[in-house]
Amino acid sequence: MTINRRDFLRRAGQGAAVAGLGAQAFRVAAREKVAPVDPHAPTTGKVPEPDQVLGIGIIGVGGMGGGHLSDLLDREKAGQKLAVRAICDVYTRRQKERKERVKAATGRDIDAYYDYTKLLERDDIDAVVIATPDHWHALNAIHAMEAGKDVYCQKPVTLTVEESLDVRDAAYRTGRVFQCGAQRCSDDWFWQARKFIKDGGLGKIIYAQVDYSRNSGSPENPQGGEWNYTIDEDATDDPNGGDGYIDWPQWLGPAANRPFSKPRFFQFRKFWEYSGGIATDLLYHFIAPMTIALDCQAPEKVSAGGGIFVQHDDREVPDTFLVVMDYPEDFSILMTSSMANKQANPPMIRGHFATLRPGGAGIQVTPEDEFKGWFKEKYGTDGVLEIPAEPREEHMDNWLNAIRNRTECHCPPELAYRAQVATKLACDAYQQEKVMFWDNAAEQYVDSHPRPNRTSKLPALPS
Repeated sequence: MTINRRDFLRRAGQGAAVAGLGAQAFRVAAREKVAPVDPHAPTTGKVPEPDQVLGIGIIGVGGMGGGHLSDLLDREKAGQKLAVRAICDVYTRRQKERKERVKAATGRDIDAYYDYTKLLERDDIDAVVIATPDHWHALNAIHAMEAGKDVYCQKPVTLTVEESLDVRDAAYRTGRVFQCGAQRCSDDWFWQARKFIKDGGLGKIIYAQVDYSRNSGSPENPQGGEWNYTIDEDATDDPNGGDGYIDWPQWLGPAANRPFSKPRFFQFRKFWEYSGGIATDLLYHFIAPMTIALDCQAPEKVSAGGGIFVQHDDREVPDTFLVVMDYPEDFSILMTSSMANKQANPPMIRGHFATLRPGGAGIQVTPEDEFKGWFKEKYGTDGVLEIPAEPREEHMDNWLNAIRNRTECHCPPELAYRAQVATKLACDAYQQEKVMFWDNAAEQYVDSHPRPNRTSKLPALPS
């Protein structure tokens, strides 16, 4: 590996330390551009042979990682040429249960590690699935690509924007195949929307909206509490604790050193040091594919509201979150979410001529009354136009096929970074109670709007 783990940990820690100082802390030299390496000739590792059985390792086998393990085992049993050969998790009970699951499904014994770098040293592992807490994603992914592995990394791609750029650049530098696990990027309606928008069918895009809402309350527990996952009573950081042992220093990794905390381990999404809460666990699922549909850069202005309105426990992240983002293509996106009311705002894209929604088996487009004549001449109807979805690979299939074909995935590192800007700046705006600005050209935070003279802000001058 060419990246030094201690240096990266130190750099990550510095980033966390300055995060609360505001945008001024990020005024650094523009990032040096990295040219993407041809994935057919990666600079690390090797390219799989056409009929080779892909060796898979999984880093983090909790809820999401355990689901990926089951999915991959099902694929293996169905005859796909892959084999889960090792897992990594800091929790002994999870290691043992997942090993038993593999044994029951395949008859094969596999190794389990507390330290993921030991898994990456294995020559029989070609690719890794990463499902650790957000604060570990950057280190896991970069080290994996430096070790010659192709990567599927759960969303969000990283904890910070700077880390997402590090991951993107590592993918470019190494030529490894990278997929971020924002599964809706493989939902064809976003790709159909992209095609229709490029055809001019909506006119100038005005704004889009996305929502991901739940209600975790009940008559027995009215307050509820999203991410209040079950805490194992016997969990401990004592190495002599048997199945309940958790390697706490390894779990903390680049995060601040803290005493052992069961809530922070089992319910990490409630705490800013390890997660962005609603923004990164849920809204990332929609903003990444909406970026596909709109074919846009990262937002350059982000403001946020909301709060802990119902779920008053030990959480730091809000249970209700509202975000407005302005984009350099001169349109806005509204992101809304609540964990205390599941009546979500429907996803849609509003243009000057028409509005697009998911519907039927694909997309539905409704023209504005003022443009029905134009719409009928172009599309043959002045009513709702329905366009069916086309077959598209499921997200994991897309990654596995990309490994063999050395092609770009549905959520590649550049897209993952742009979605990270949207969700992380939303978290920054909420935490710091200020509007946040991002300069796409320099790829860094700035103190004020990077286009102060934009025509969307100022009146059009007479020619």
